Amino acid sequence: MYDIGMIGLAVMGENLVLNMESKGFGVCGFDIDQNRMDTFSKTRALGKNIGFATSLKDLVAQLQKPRKVMMMIRAGSPVDQVIAQLLPLLEKGDIIIDGGNSQYEDTIRRNKLVEEHGFLYIGAGVSGGEEGALKGPSIMPGGSTEAWKYVKPIFQAIAARTDSNDICCEWVGPNGAGHYVKMVHNGIEYADIQLITEVYHFMREILQMSPDEMSAVFADWNKGELDSYLIEITSEILKAKDTDGSPLINNILDTAGQKGTGKWTAVSSLNQGIPLSLITEAVYARTLSAQKSERQVASTIYNRQIKTYQGNKLEILDQLKEALFVAKIIAYAQGFVLLQEASKTYKWDLNYGDIALLWRGGCIIRSAFLDEIKTAFVRNPALPNLILDTYFKNALDTKIESYREILALSILCGLPTPSLSAGLHYFDGYTTENLPANLLQAMRDYFGAHTYERTDKPRGEFFHTNWTGAGGSTSSTTYNV
Repeated sequence: MYDIGMIGLAVMGENLVLNMESKGFGVCGFDIDQNRMDTFSKTRALGKNIGFATSLKDLVAQLQKPRKVMMMIRAGSPVDQVIAQLLPLLEKGDIIIDGGNSQYEDTIRRNKLVEEHGFLYIGAGVSGGEEGALKGPSIMPGGSTEAWKYVKPIFQAIAARTDSNDICCEWVGPNGAGHYVKMVHNGIEYADIQLITEVYHFMREILQMSPDEMSAVFADWNKGELDSYLIEITSEILKAKDTDGSPLINNILDTAGQKGTGKWTAVSSLNQGIPLSLITEAVYARTLSAQKSERQVASTIYNRQIKTYQGNKLEILDQLKEALFVAKIIAYAQGFVLLQEASKTYKWDLNYGDIALLWRGGCIIRSAFLDEIKTAFVRNPALPNLILDTYFKNALDTKIESYREILALSILCGLPTPSLSAGLHYFDGYTTENLPANLLQAMRDYFGAHTYERTDKPRGEFFHTNWTGAGGSTSSTTYNV
């Protein structure tokens, strides 16, 4: 009898099985691809406490009670199909775990369905890719609270550890909380990656640096406050050579793919009414990159050249480093504000310091920087925005001018910097007391009688003006979506 079952033995599932087995747990695997199971059983699983099932019924029969059945399969309808097949096979108290990148609203729905059948459900975000799954991922479980005590020993045993031995796995909250936190993690990941690529583009075009030169700069940056997995692998990628000895990066087509989690994050921000501008621009940047053929045509029509910089490159590189750090702060600030708003909407009672710790190791956005985020929320659990914390305010105060200089130079040279630009605009907007929305609201009242609030009256009182003299005093219903 095995401790846990794993449905789906592709890259993530297979490596999680090996991770669990290496920590002393017996695992039974199943995959609809028989060849995949056969290959796994005869190679990496050989001689280990790993069993294989011929069907879902056989899998369930080989598990200790309460049964723990984990799915690492493609998000969407495949998850619903497997759940439907599992429900008749389980007994009260058994646990279904979805470790894939499911949409959090699907997880809320599935959690309710499974609990109505007398079973328990966990939607667990798992981050870290192939290496993380094998050696220690970041795990963000949420769902049926009663299930946590049964899976906690397994999940915390296989999860990543920080340098101070903190475990990067803790219960997040009810129903879809785990997958929502993972979704926001991925949204921040989109932003982090896009910011690094824009900095790379600046080095390549404006500073005319070679891949080897850029690799050395990123390696140096990784020793300080930008220390992170993504900066580390950027350095490794830039020094990699193709079979002919040329830089491999120069032979990779500039069209980016995506699997949807960044888009979900952006859509959720609109639904929650939270300005997630930097992260959303990172999603749009991937979309624009995919329009390769149109960009090629447009480039010939305009024949536009990006200008180069002839001044002190070392000074500019210092400013570029500071700009990247500030933009990174803003990306995370936006992500955590979204988490705070969703927590209120869904009554999840998220712990933001713990979430920062979950991302400190194992996951794609792991970085030393997250220690400061955890500390900020320890100082003030009700902190409304990270940029109001003393540590981050000091960083912004000392580096914001470098950020402006870099963006000004980018614009003058004709370099696209969508996420870097969005970050600065967010900061300037958030820290400006009087925005031009008064004119915007006046326009709405002029053409649609949508009303406005006044500076000389209490908040919550709404007024309408008969701007043309031909209108009436009747106003539209006042509401915000």
